[in-house]
Amino acid sequence: MRDTDFLVVGSGPAGQKAAIQAAKLGKRVLLVERRARPGGVTVHTGTIPSKTLREAVLYLSGWKQRGFYGRGYRLKKNISMQDLMERLDVTITHEIEVIRDQLHRNGVEVMDGSARFLAPHEMRVDRGDGSSEVVRAERILLATGTRPVRPSHLPFDGRRVLDSDDLLLMRELPRTMTIVGAGVIGTEYATIFNALDVKVSLVDGRDELLGFLDREVRRSLEYQLRERGIVLRLGEKVKSVEVCDGRTVTRLESGKLLRSEVVLFAAGRAGCTDELDLVEAGLEADAQGRLTVDESFRTKVPHIFAAGDVIGFPSLASTSMEQGRLAACNAFGYQTSCYPEFFPFGIYAVPEISTIGLTEDELTRDGVPYEVGVARLRETARGQVLGLDHGLLKVIFHLETRKVLGVHIFGEGATELIHIGQAVLALGGTLEYFVENVFNYPTLAEAYKVAALDAWNRMPTRPSSAGDPVRSEELLRDVPTLRDPEAPTDLRPRVARGATDRVEKQAGETSPSA
Repeated sequence: MRDTDFLVVGSGPAGQKAAIQAAKLGKRVLLVERRARPGGVTVHTGTIPSKTLREAVLYLSGWKQRGFYGRGYRLKKNISMQDLMERLDVTITHEIEVIRDQLHRNGVEVMDGSARFLAPHEMRVDRGDGSSEVVRAERILLATGTRPVRPSHLPFDGRRVLDSDDLLLMRELPRTMTIVGAGVIGTEYATIFNALDVKVSLVDGRDELLGFLDREVRRSLEYQLRERGIVLRLGEKVKSVEVCDGRTVTRLESGKLLRSEVVLFAAGRAGCTDELDLVEAGLEADAQGRLTVDESFRTKVPHIFAAGDVIGFPSLASTSMEQGRLAACNAFGYQTSCYPEFFPFGIYAVPEISTIGLTEDELTRDGVPYEVGVARLRETARGQVLGLDHGLLKVIFHLETRKVLGVHIFGEGATELIHIGQAVLALGGTLEYFVENVFNYPTLAEAYKVAALDAWNRMPTRPSSAGDPVRSEELLRDVPTLRDPEAPTDLRPRVARGATDRVEKQAGETSPSA
């Protein structure tokens, strides 16, 4: 039997960061991973593969240059799965090397094998060569992640009827595809394959596409998808899928038939806990195989913690990393900062979507007074340089305090741009930050200033240095050049200073650590 201070099961984002954090605290750490290579779902079938495929597709298809050279522009005429897989293999190999190096440098021991409980403090690790070893640990973290849900009535075969893991094993690009599940995974893959001129039909039983998003962003996305020829079958449920003569027929409960070469089922993920023998540790998972934890990421067994996708919402790689780090600190009694109230969501569709904070619907429901500023990315100089013809950046401000309440972005670079809004939101910043500061020109980040001025022009009052409200009309009278966007820059005077649970957890809505 081997003894260790901290046993981590699973080497995805949560497991990696937990193991490294515990090692930095001077603890003996053993990381168990059932795959031969570390990284978990994020590296092997989820985040890294899907985002790498996206970049490869956008590059080889010439997607980003079509605004200049027309819809018929292609960097490579005939793109194959081999073209995409070559780039994916390079990226995954490099990421695994980085992970292994980080674990090694921090003194984390890695063991290949599948772990299962024998007792609350003991787990047996079964290795691929048939050998096994019992490990006794003072503290245990479960970070086993999730896997795609595969309904028994669907004929999954890895060729014509696939889940999101099978997708990476395709040998040829299909010409037509039906995607069941219009959550994050389904929407991302629908737009990625559409960029390769694959005819896509997207099916979901819900009436809205990504219902947790800001309504204006959601409608912009739906418009773009339809404009690009993606068929949306919302409010429709799948009755059956049949494979006949090398093609698939998806029958909807409404009687509609969708014919395609491939069906991708991306409606839900379940926690990988069924092989852990949780009962031996005094634990149990819910119907989706997920574990329940408290604010310290502690299960009902005090020395056993859980983090990452296996505990459910929000199931993001970014939040999983922080959960793992905090869980390791809490496990050994080290004071940590609180889990952030707001964190960004990134959807790597084509184009990207990212959001943080509150939406208009939530603020209206709660009776919070607000004003909205919107910038169209095509109206920025950088947008013209990039050839953008769509995209928006939306900032919501409190009408009285002028603080940032939410930021919602749809368009090129959204997942990068969101962090400016995140910083201002987290630090309690106001509209004045965006109006009074200088942004590099030309950049898409300049859209924040455009959006702030858009809201500022409609704000009824602002606090003055004397504490008395000053009406916007008075400011505009004193600053006439703000009315004229063509005024020389050097003549524009400086303007005077003056809940994470909003996302509904939906089956299949979040990417596997994406």
